[in-house]
Amino acid sequence: MAKFVLAGRADCPFYAKAEVLADYLQKNLPDFQIFKITQHPHVWEEWLKDLCEKNKWSHEDSPIIWRELLDRGGKGLLLGGYNEFLEHAQLYYGVTSSMTTELMKVIAQENLGSHIEKELEKEALKSLIDPLQVWITSASTPACYNLIPILTSGEVFGVHTEISITLFDNKQAEEHLKILAKETWDLVSPFLRSVSICTRVEEAFRQAHVIIILDDPTDREVYTLEDCLRSRVPLCRLYGYLIEKNAHDSVRVLVGGKTFVNLKAVLLMRYAPNIAHNIIAVALGVEGEAKAALARKLKTTPSCIKDVIIWGNISGNSYVDLRKAKIYRYESAIWGPPHFSRPVLSLIFDSEWVNKDFVATLKQLTTTGKQFGGILAAHSIATTLKYWYHGSPPEEIVSLGVLSEGQFGIPEGIVFSMPVKFENGTWVVLTDLEDIEISEQIMTRMTNDLIQEKLVALGDLINFQPYQSEHKGSTYSDLIQEKEKNLVMPVVDFSDLIPQANSEKPVSQEPVNGSEGKTVEH
Repeated sequence: MAKFVLAGRADCPFYAKAEVLADYLQKNLPDFQIFKITQHPHVWEEWLKDLCEKNKWSHEDSPIIWRELLDRGGKGLLLGGYNEFLEHAQLYYGVTSSMTTELMKVIAQENLGSHIEKELEKEALKSLIDPLQVWITSASTPACYNLIPILTSGEVFGVHTEISITLFDNKQAEEHLKILAKETWDLVSPFLRSVSICTRVEEAFRQAHVIIILDDPTDREVYTLEDCLRSRVPLCRLYGYLIEKNAHDSVRVLVGGKTFVNLKAVLLMRYAPNIAHNIIAVALGVEGEAKAALARKLKTTPSCIKDVIIWGNISGNSYVDLRKAKIYRYESAIWGPPHFSRPVLSLIFDSEWVNKDFVATLKQLTTTGKQFGGILAAHSIATTLKYWYHGSPPEEIVSLGVLSEGQFGIPEGIVFSMPVKFENGTWVVLTDLEDIEISEQIMTRMTNDLIQEKLVALGDLINFQPYQSEHKGSTYSDLIQEKEKNLVMPVVDFSDLIPQANSEKPVSQEPVNGSEGKTVEH
């Protein structure tokens, strides 16, 4: 019995040609057996390198063919690529191949399609065996209560994915978590494999695939903004350490809520550097508030408004950009098909409302957190997760807090909300958008506060000094003072549980010059 193994890149025409020849030999020769292996083009080179290192072979192209020595054991005998296989077939079996180049290409594309389909089927079966592990922190908060029904509906992760939910909070919330877990189980969701609670810190995030960071519970008053900023560090340091220690290597972390979202995200990145690329800050809540305010003004529904961009600090000094905003299905003298849209700014003739009332309303909501309750927080997180796993709507702009790499002139090292699109399980910053330059003053105002928040939290700066905006009306300083009145945050020291991190150097401030354009700030 001659057993050959044929391996190749799924879209390789020469693999396709070798496959047809091997099928012919196996069908017509009783002692000839072929075993096929295909690999996705993205992983082929790494797979081939590992195979050759393991067997001490020298081969660089697709396909690779070897013979299994069934009667001897040990490693196989390398035959080579397509040419060597063809010579072997001609020499030993008197068979050759006359396949045309065009047919080779057609079969190669069919092979790639079949390979991708099989991989998807494997992932679906794997999810049935090993459900997606979803952890929710501060699970006693209202946002968690509203989030669970959405996560278990099948709309977020897909109808082929089962999930296991773990509710994580402190010991004092244990009874509440038990009640919540029972209610979750009573949903009888076909997508929920299990629901459990965790109050032991050292067990947090074990094998987690998704971690949702909600606002911390309130149990002790903090009287100054500086103390409030510094109080975020111990918990983020603890979470970062536990995530790297216990979570799955591909874990995805979403930071949501209404208090210091950007700061918490950047601190988690600092203390969990190995998964920093998979930590994001949810900005869709602020985006939703802006769309709702516009919809009320235009007497339409918020879902008809798209491409509102949130820049900067999601839970603080942000900047609502309407220059790309569009409205669909709007009843007016001009009417079109469902895909027809019009610029939002062209339909709002009350410039005073845009520049004053709209700005003041959103600034008040963002800075104080009013009207940003559990429903909006839950929906924003669930929608962001859905986009992360399945992609955002085509041609639609999504706001997301990500670590700056210098895009748009934003200083590196801070988490900054900016326009993105989700695709292929990740996101891409839309740096190719036209006419979205931000003025130097506005950019400086946003980056100044974010940099100071980070430096104060880490102890590199003693006092927070808000940027003095020239905008008329209530100043950001006034809103900071209002925010301080409502600060009630925990102060917990976990320094004895985890290694101490090295101190961080201040981030340099590099504002960008640009045109202010028709943009709304708040």
